Amino acid sequence: MSQDRLIKLQCGKCKRINYWTSKNKKLVTRKIELKKFCNWCRASTVHKEAKK
Repeated sequence: MSQDRLIKLQCGKCKRINYWTSKNKKLVTRKIELKKFCNWCRASTVHKEAKK
């Protein structure tokens, strides 16, 4: 996995970075939004792609 493809996923509620994932930046130009479990909020919230 190359470093330029790694992205951070940040909780939309508490703004903590909980997950790391990768994406193909040539094919996917928009920011990724996934519903993931946040350990600090103790709920499934929308996680958005954060800046590096």
